[in-house]
Amino acid sequence: MGERWVAEPERVGTEALPDGRLLGWAEWGPLDGVPVVFSPGAGTGRRLGFGPDVVGPLGVRLVAVDRPGLGASTPAPGRGFGDFAHDIARLAERRGLGRPAMVGNSQGAPFALACAAAGVVSALALVSAADEAAHPAVRPGLPEEFGRLVDAVLADPEGAEAGFTGFTAEAMRDMVMAGSPESDLAVYAEPGFAAAYRAALQEGFSQGAAAGYARDTVLAMARWEIALDAVAVPVDVWYGEDDRSHSPDLGATLADRIPGAVRHLVPGVGGAVLWTHAEAVLRRLLDRLGEG
Repeated sequence: MGERWVAEPERVGTEALPDGRLLGWAEWGPLDGVPVVFSPGAGTGRRLGFGPDVVGPLGVRLVAVDRPGLGASTPAPGRGFGDFAHDIARLAERRGLGRPAMVGNSQGAPFALACAAAGVVSALALVSAADEAAHPAVRPGLPEEFGRLVDAVLADPEGAEAGFTGFTAEAMRDMVMAGSPESDLAVYAEPGFAAAYRAALQEGFSQGAAAGYARDTVLAMARWEIALDAVAVPVDVWYGEDDRSHSPDLGATLADRIPGAVRHLVPGVGGAVLWTHAEAVLRRLLDRLGEG
């Protein structure tokens, strides 16, 4: 597999949580590196990291985590954002990560934000973040079809979650490809990336959409139960200028609602910016650690 954007993890495993559930993880970079926890995108298992060619030189220990019900992590029916922050705190204790930095990508972004609001992490990068679609300042700018779906989630969250349980890894991949600009497809079509992404989705959906993806999606599309004004760590918000799927205003409203957040717009790419600009994202995150 080409290692320009992705590579197989150097270490994989599971961690037992106090309630007996397992949390799956995968790591890249030196064990004594600066810990950076990664909350991946929708339905994606722990094996799809980023920046394999830079984590070593930068001294980063990148730890990707399967959210409950995805990949190797035990389902947790009815969970919320705060539960995930609690899980990450326990994982950090047991894996010796201290108070790590964190990166949240796409649908994984609000879960990472919850960790920042809970004080579990010391700095945060949100990359191609799924915006709070149901927020009154965001909802009017959504495409009509997606807006109707958000309204349906708000009207009947349980029914919407049940509806998402029929989703599959292949359906997710097809949806992402159909909504991606040419600049992203150039990344996604690279054979090594394409194989890694497909494998990560297969792993993420290995327990079925009902185990994890459906709950993640309802949480992300409803009003976020996250106290953004409580975020007291440095936050950077990254979007590719070609991105038309994650936020109607490329995160302008989102960044404005997070105290001190700094927004970065990257030309010539869309949602693939995490992989094309991994070094810039990680360097900035390391620089910001001293400010937390």
